[in-house]
Amino acid sequence: MYAALGSPVLLEGLYYSTMAADPDLAEIVELFVEEMPQRIRDLQNQFQNHDWDQLGRLAHQLKGAAGSYGFDQITPFAARLEKGVRNGLPHGEVQLAFEELLEACNRIRAGTGK
Repeated sequence: MYAALGSPVLLEGLYYSTMAADPDLAEIVELFVEEMPQRIRDLQNQFQNHDWDQLGRLAHQLKGAAGSYGFDQITPFAARLEKGVRNGLPHGEVQLAFEELLEACNRIRAGTGK
């Protein structure tokens, strides 16, 4: 029997880093945002190849990186995908977690949003 994972709530709009207003950190936050399309492609490749171990590792890395760069909105989605693949949840649940994470990742932006 599999334990279903609760789905985090996608917030409306775009996601900005809580650290972007700090001039000393804005550049590294921007770099994280610039690297996100490659991270998304890497996640997509592992999902399409059904490489759950690597997908779980990428989700784990993204969970930590997003939190470190002030994108706390991403963390629960990455954690959900990581747990889903590590706990062997059915493909449909992993796919839903994967799609929600990608949607959240596509919302991140550099700057402060003001």
